[in-house]
Amino acid sequence: MSITYCHASKFGNGAAVAEHFTQAMAAKGITVDVSHVRDADPRHLPRADLYIFSSPGRMGRPIGAARRFLRKVQLPPGTPYALLTTASTPQPDKKTGEMPSEESMARWRRVRPIMTELLDAKGLRKVAEDTVQVTGLKGPLEAGWEEKVDAFADRVAPLTGLHRS
Repeated sequence: MSITYCHASKFGNGAAVAEHFTQAMAAKGITVDVSHVRDADPRHLPRADLYIFSSPGRMGRPIGAARRFLRKVQLPPGTPYALLTTASTPQPDKKTGEMPSEESMARWRRVRPIMTELLDAKGLRKVAEDTVQVTGLKGPLEAGWEEKVDAFADRVAPLTGLHRS
């Protein structure tokens, strides 16, 4: 019994999040099998209590490798999954200095909704989601990202049935 974590890290930020998540879960006595989507077979994922999928955004959508992977995922209906994605931190407009509106950001923040749509269409059941911000195109991750990942680990640990208090 464990967690299977499939990420599509492009510049290493998602891989760093996955590594920290693995360490946080190990401290709880839970095993996490981590793989990049290019190295995993979406039709034959290892058995797990929970599946976690991650992708950075590109033009407001999950990167192509992640979308292709999720379209091919074969898991039984009702299988629980969670999303832990990375996204760029909103930046002020270079000309006006104003931060983008919520409406504007929503157009460029469709990573989790698209991933959810692909997985829910297969009858899978989302149990948690979160995003870790990336401060530049290639990083670094936002200040305090480790605590954010630890909090996510605390939320999903009880879902495995293996959590030690």
